[in-house]
Amino acid sequence: MPVPDELLKSWDLADSMLSDEKFEEALSELRQAWPLCENDGQKVRTLRQAGDIGTAQGTHDESSQKRHWQKALKSYKRALKIDPKNKETRRNMNSLMSMMDEKSITGGANMQFFDEGNPTPMGLVAMVIAGMIILTSIKLISDALQEDPENPVVSLEVSYVDDSGERIEGTIQIELFQDLAPVHVENFITHAQNFRYDFTIFHRVIDGFMIQGGDVDRQDGMGGYAANWYGYCNGESAASQSSCDQSEWTIPDEADNGLLHSPGMLAMAKTSAANTGGSQFYIVPTGSTPSHLDGVHTVFGQVLSGQNHIDAIQEVPTGDNDKPIEDVRLVHVTVNE
Repeated sequence: MPVPDELLKSWDLADSMLSDEKFEEALSELRQAWPLCENDGQKVRTLRQAGDIGTAQGTHDESSQKRHWQKALKSYKRALKIDPKNKETRRNMNSLMSMMDEKSITGGANMQFFDEGNPTPMGLVAMVIAGMIILTSIKLISDALQEDPENPVVSLEVSYVDDSGERIEGTIQIELFQDLAPVHVENFITHAQNFRYDFTIFHRVIDGFMIQGGDVDRQDGMGGYAANWYGYCNGESAASQSSCDQSEWTIPDEADNGLLHSPGMLAMAKTSAANTGGSQFYIVPTGSTPSHLDGVHTVFGQVLSGQNHIDAIQEVPTGDNDKPIEDVRLVHVTVNE
């Protein structure tokens, strides 16, 4: 379906305003253009552009950076709810989330009573409304801002020694995209629920590339297997699970799901052969975009919080085979469905 001329003009005008750093005018133009969208693709394009503008506005206006970036993140998420496989939108959102994580800015737009020293409208209301009503309002806002409940979230408790020699304990929360990689998500969750990931290590860490762990068998990168029977023995299709030992079970690739290797993405490690994933996984740190792995290794999750721990782990000293000199431990994995 062709894009309406008026909508094209609005997109171009908003881009021009963005170049001139007229951020509010650009966002206003997109709001007026919203009714012109005739299909989901046009809505996604408009929402992504709003997210791009908000991201740029936050970078330019540091005094209100948190507010601008949270609004931009909300625009990206609305776009991805319409089209979860839109690569450009997800790439731009991942970039924004990395910047927010560096500045310790949360993704939720929490209720504000003051903005830059002045009471907000909500703050004025809060001064005159009874406490119980405020609590109810907070709950309603919180519910509205929650992530898509259909996707499970896992918490990885990690332990590592930073460059000061101190052992750090931290938690990494990751959303799993079960609609885009159902086999990988089920496999990961089953391993976690069976406690197989507990007290394993990140055995391979490469600064500027990725951190890899999940070898539930040998913990040296040479082991690991699928949590359930998915029809493959060492990457080869097999008739039944009795065709091979459980240590040889692997899972089918789902690498064509549209998810890319951007900072904060969780993906399945495997050999160069197809369908050879088992339990090992890796996470991409900030600044790394290993696009040569796109469409080869299955991306199936995204970091929601704790990217700072991933970035710190990538810098730990390593020895032979990129193994950290001091163990980087995966203490426990909790599934929060």
